[in-house]
Amino acid sequence: MNVKQAVPFFGVTRMEASLKFYVDGLGFKMTNYWIPDKASEHSGAEPDGRIRWCWLELGSAAIMLQEFWPGRRPEEKLGTGVNICFSCEDSLALYREFKSRGIETRNRPFVGNNLWVVGLTDPDGYLIEFSSPTDAPEESELEE
Repeated sequence: MNVKQAVPFFGVTRMEASLKFYVDGLGFKMTNYWIPDKASEHSGAEPDGRIRWCWLELGSAAIMLQEFWPGRRPEEKLGTGVNICFSCEDSLALYREFKSRGIETRNRPFVGNNLWVVGLTDPDGYLIEFSSPTDAPEESELEE
């Protein structure tokens, strides 16, 4: 197969907030990044020493983040109608990790489509889920 991976690419409002959420909170690792070294007519980015684009990985999954160019953030709500789902071995273990790092989930983990689902919203409103197979009854919620 020629196609190897789909990588969600999120436009973000504040890179620092997104990195705190994804790297510090969810445990993604930054494996590549771009810091403008000169002003670019195309991007409008000034060379201020800040990361403007990055590639993050968690296990074998990846996402890209890019800060919106000045004056180019869309007026619409970001991520409307899109939900990024990460398939994992144990989403409940991830839920506990996220909580220990101060990350709030959208609701308690629940079972849907034979999967434990842990739903989160990132700083820009993008919906993401971590899910893992289970034989627990549909619509069960995690009791702790």
